[in-house]
Amino acid sequence: MKNEIERLCGMVQSSDNIVFFGGAGVSTESGIKDFRSVDGLYAEKYDYPPETILSHTFYERNGEAFFKFYRDKLLCEGVQPNAAHRKLAEWERAGKLRAVITQNIDGLHQAAGSREVLELHGSVERNYCEKCGTFYGVEAVAKSEGIPRCKCGGRIKPDVVLYEEGLDEDTLMRAVDYIANADMLIIAGTSLAVYPAAGLVRYYRGNKLVIINKTMVGSDLHADLVITGAVGETLAQLP
Repeated sequence: MKNEIERLCGMVQSSDNIVFFGGAGVSTESGIKDFRSVDGLYAEKYDYPPETILSHTFYERNGEAFFKFYRDKLLCEGVQPNAAHRKLAEWERAGKLRAVITQNIDGLHQAAGSREVLELHGSVERNYCEKCGTFYGVEAVAKSEGIPRCKCGGRIKPDVVLYEEGLDEDTLMRAVDYIANADMLIIAGTSLAVYPAAGLVRYYRGNKLVIINKTMVGSDLHADLVITGAVGETLAQLP
């Protein structure tokens, strides 16, 4: 591991256009469960599979059950950024990192101080009325019961991308541009199992592709450096 950390350190020091692409594994060290690990959300038992509950169809047809799961499992009050979030914000302030592209919806990158964060799947911090468009913070959902309602009577929807919904095209195009122009791409805490987000990494054309993950990620990526381990624990070892 020492040699891998030294190589990673050298890559970072020689780069000034780093792009970070992260998934659920970036936030597990903050106490947020991921989806696909052995103790993740998909391994737990519910009346319906999580993929079904978090689908647009289920949201429309079973609103109360959707919001019960959403409040219990996706709203994590009191969680704080970990070493990974803080290191990335530090790199951005130093002018080395240009963007964080995240599949997470927890808002922890912004809480750590990162400014250029592309949220592919939205954020629990933003919610809006489907009837009048009024925006609400996370409390409007967290502190409500049943289906949260706007003062106009409309249903308040979390600004997150559910299964069966498409990703924001502008966010996707910005992510492609950042990745295509990066001199270093770090892929961390993701199994790259969710598309179209996972397909974005194919746009990288540089020679400093780094993967940091607890489990194996697609070998066809031909990474220049692979570190098997926790993201925060790894990044915390860098100066």
